[in-house]
Amino acid sequence: MQLTIFAASGGIGRHLLEQAEAAGHDVTAVVRDPQRLTDRAGRFRVVTADLAAPDADLLASAVGGRDAVLSGLGPRHPKSDAGITSRGTKAIVAAMQATGVRRLVVVSAAPVGTVPSPGRPHPPKHDPGDGFFMCHLGRRLARAMFRAHYADLALMEDILPRSDLDWTVSRPPRLTDKPLSGVYRTAFGRNLRGGTLVSRADVAHHMLRVIDRPEAVRQTIGIAD
Repeated sequence: MQLTIFAASGGIGRHLLEQAEAAGHDVTAVVRDPQRLTDRAGRFRVVTADLAAPDADLLASAVGGRDAVLSGLGPRHPKSDAGITSRGTKAIVAAMQATGVRRLVVVSAAPVGTVPSPGRPHPPKHDPGDGFFMCHLGRRLARAMFRAHYADLALMEDILPRSDLDWTVSRPPRLTDKPLSGVYRTAFGRNLRGGTLVSRADVAHHMLRVIDRPEAVRQTIGIAD
C-alpha cells in the first residue's frame, strides 16, 4: 500500500513509520525537521513541510497518488504550537481533495468528545464509555491542564465531517512509551471503561489496521489498554 504519514518524526508518527515500513508499505514521510529522521535516511521519501504555514502545492505532491494518509499531528510545544493540529489538518484535507485521495486516519484524544466546538456547540457532558472517576474528576482535570490542545483537536474533528473524505479518528487516553503489544481494546463512538492508558506504538498499530476496514470509515474510535 502507498501511504503518506504526516508528523512522521513525532511520538505516534515515528511508530506509524516504523510499523508501515516493517509491513512493506511504500511510505512518504512528511516532517517539519528532516534531521529527526537522519537515522533512517534513504529508506523512504521525505517531504519537508511546515504545517503552520502550509504550501498547498508541496502537500499535494506529498499525497497525490497515495492509497491513504495518516496523521500523527499534534503540538510539540503546546504553547508555541497552539492551533497546529486544526490548521495542519485543514491543509491536509485540502491537499487530498485536490488530488482525489480519500482515505484519512488521524489521532485525537479521549476527552475531545465532550469538548464544545463550532460544529458541536453542545456536546454531551460525559462520554458514554467513561466510568465514575473519569466522568466526575479525570476528564475535568485533563481538560483544565490541556484546555487549548483539546479545543484545537475539537476544531480538527469539525473539519472532517464537512469534507467528502473517508476519515477515521482515533481517540486515545494518556499515551505511554511502552513497546508495541498489539493487545488493546477499541470501541466505536465512545471511550473505554477504565481505559486510562495506551502506548503510542499500539495507537499506531490500530491506525494502520483500520485503513482498509470499511466499518471504520467516518467513525471516531476509542482505544485503550
